[in-house]
Amino acid sequence: MELLKFSDQELISAYLSGKEFYMSELIRRHESRLMSYIYVSVKDMEIAEDIFQDTFMKVIHKLKEGGYKEEGKFIQWILRIAHNLIIDHFRRNSRAQMVRSTEEYDIFNQLPVYDRNIEDEMITAQSHEKIKLMIELLPENQREVLKMRHYQELSFKEIAELTNVSINTALGRMRYAVLNLRKMMEENDIMLSA
Repeated sequence: MELLKFSDQELISAYLSGKEFYMSELIRRHESRLMSYIYVSVKDMEIAEDIFQDTFMKVIHKLKEGGYKEEGKFIQWILRIAHNLIIDHFRRNSRAQMVRSTEEYDIFNQLPVYDRNIEDEMITAQSHEKIKLMIELLPENQREVLKMRHYQELSFKEIAELTNVSINTALGRMRYAVLNLRKMMEENDIMLSA
């Protein structure tokens, strides 16, 4: 039987009907694009492989739960799952960054002389939490572009390809996201310190 003739949806249906080996074809079919997408985001092959594995574990779980609706392309769906796992990875790692001093680089030379007090820290933390909440209030297409650009540091060309829009549309969505965020920050009297 020639699996290449099967559409993604046919492979999914066969897999869900108990033919486990059809999942191997789905993985093989999309492995290159998904792996490239993840690697470009994390720039570390070992981490990319872990996220790739986690992505397909989540895909399998969601397929079995009935969480996939054929509204768009299967590849867009798995890229979105990978995208969310990449964001989770960066969130976890941003909390646990360690820098060591060496003879050439002394971390203490990089620290600001100004010592922020507890109140400053609390205000900054509250502001950042409010901004995260405001980002979630943006229209979905603006929120998606902003997160891809800010958290994943993707180019507008990559964002355009992943979201199936032109580069100008991706740029426009980013512009409106920033304008809307500024407006919400002004309305809520939020200032960010440098």
